[in-house]
Amino acid sequence: MKVLLLNQCFWPDVVATAQQLTDLGVALHERGHRVTVIAGDRGYDNSALRFPRRETWNGITIRRISAISAGKQTRWQRALNFGSFIGACAWRLALMPRQDVVVALTSPPLISWLASIFTRLKGGRLIFWVMDLNPDEAIAAGWLKRDSFTSKTLARLLHSSMNRSDRIVVLDRFAKQRIVEKGIGEDKIEVISPWSHDNAVQFDQEGRESFRAANRLSGKYVVMYAGNHSPCHPLDTLLEAALKMRERDDVVFCFVGGGSEQSRVEEFAGTNQLRNVLCLPYQPLRKLSAALSAADLHLVVMGDAFVGIVHPSKVYNILAIGSPFVYIGPAISHVTDIIAQLADPGAAKTARHGDVDAVTKYVEEGADGRTTSRQRSELADQFRKEVLLPRLLEVVEARDTAPEVLGATVTPAKAQSA
Repeated sequence: MKVLLLNQCFWPDVVATAQQLTDLGVALHERGHRVTVIAGDRGYDNSALRFPRRETWNGITIRRISAISAGKQTRWQRALNFGSFIGACAWRLALMPRQDVVVALTSPPLISWLASIFTRLKGGRLIFWVMDLNPDEAIAAGWLKRDSFTSKTLARLLHSSMNRSDRIVVLDRFAKQRIVEKGIGEDKIEVISPWSHDNAVQFDQEGRESFRAANRLSGKYVVMYAGNHSPCHPLDTLLEAALKMRERDDVVFCFVGGGSEQSRVEEFAGTNQLRNVLCLPYQPLRKLSAALSAADLHLVVMGDAFVGIVHPSKVYNILAIGSPFVYIGPAISHVTDIIAQLADPGAAKTARHGDVDAVTKYVEEGADGRTTSRQRSELADQFRKEVLLPRLLEVVEARDTAPEVLGATVTPAKAQSA
């Protein structure tokens, strides 16, 4: 088959959606499909990074498009970035020949709608891989008002994308429920969690010591938040805990990753002169085991309003590392579903947003009774790439639905090997 993958980021970008889509693209090529990717030519979190406009990598044809990069500090900057990318992507799709399957993700939000127009005009099946929901996310974050013209327009376009999709892949049961409540039939929705990087992520004692030494963390009790820093994952409670523990020079709060809120973390630490806060950029996949292994306690954070809208994928790598973690978020969510299944109930603690005392208590207990031993959670096996990627491949390769072109039924083309 000819398969087109659409997303703002792809290899060599290191954000989660790039890594997941890259795994899918490589697997599809290995199974004999002709894979093309349309993505942006800048790093998603670091726009200073520029990637080749045209490239063939591991047998995958990559076509990267240029778009405005105005920053992410304000809503109008984000809107300008997304709008310019959508315009460039629409032009590129207009020049593309028919594809047997199009897999569209959700960055930027309207890319699935472009994919639905493309498949309706030129044929082929559409798989909508929902990494997050918009405008739901923008409304929950306070960026848009629910009854605004923009929100209603985006909601109609999202619904149109889902209606025209042959299959919709969501990441947890809460996301499925949200989509069902929008009037989409359950029979076209598949729940497939994102996978951990089990070939690249495992507890690494040597890497742990090397990472800690390189970042002056040796001998410290390291509390780590690793991943996207965004309003969907409010870090206020964790930052207040760091402020409360400022006098403990044996504890360091390490923030690894990027996103619109990372500068806020740096500003909070600077304003309060916190020497126990360290901010680091996203780590390349080859260093991920070392970085995650360096932590003594991990944090998973989800905003109260974002259940079923965004997905806490970082928890899978934490399970693979075998590290204890604290979850800050709503009492009912995908994370609490996972915690309820852990064989060792002491491996995870929970706290609500604003409960600084509880988070401080968990950190102090860990620091006072610290241990460097790690044991991979048996639950992690449910989220291995070898388990979940084949399920996604089955969805992409399915031949159960005939696409439509301008209202006419078209018989899917025979698979073409690379």
